Amino acid sequence: MERWELFDRNGNSLSRTIRRGERMRSGEYHKVVHIWVVNSMDRVLIQQRSARRKLMPNVWAVTGGSVIAGEESLAAACREFGEELGVWLPPEEFHYIGRMVRRNSLCDAYVVCRNIAVPDMHLQREEVARVRWVTVEQLADMLRRRQYHHYGASYFRFIFDGIAAVCGRDLAKGEDFNCLPKR
Repeated sequence: MERWELFDRNGNSLSRTIRRGERMRSGEYHKVVHIWVVNSMDRVLIQQRSARRKLMPNVWAVTGGSVIAGEESLAAACREFGEELGVWLPPEEFHYIGRMVRRNSLCDAYVVCRNIAVPDMHLQREEVARVRWVTVEQLADMLRRRQYHHYGASYFRFIFDGIAAVCGRDLAKGEDFNCLPKR
């Protein structure tokens, strides 16, 4: 069974672990990673979660997952990306753009600038049903139609600012994620 290390809001270890699925107390957080992949055509890779997933089945979302106790964030990003998409990349391709506090998690976000053909991906079917490349406009439309998980307007601004810094391209092109429906 997967174990998570617990942290305070500032990322300091609480010297305690829990099993995945156990309740956390107020003020306890676990680390997760989100990996945003951008190709040379200014498209982002999204994935549809498997229907077998307990949390958010069939929902389109970003690639990511939980950091296992004793694991560093970057190692978790490499592992989750490889496990879910069947593409193993070296750590230097994962560009850390920062951390966000979200509910009971400390979310470390990474950007990968790479062309990966969908047929070259070998999806972990227990986790991922499908993947596809979309423009930011298509992503925003999926959010408006509630087809993509809405992480929040500030989350998307943070991510697309990070993508601009890493990839040198402003993909959001004026997309206003404030106008999207509330979660």
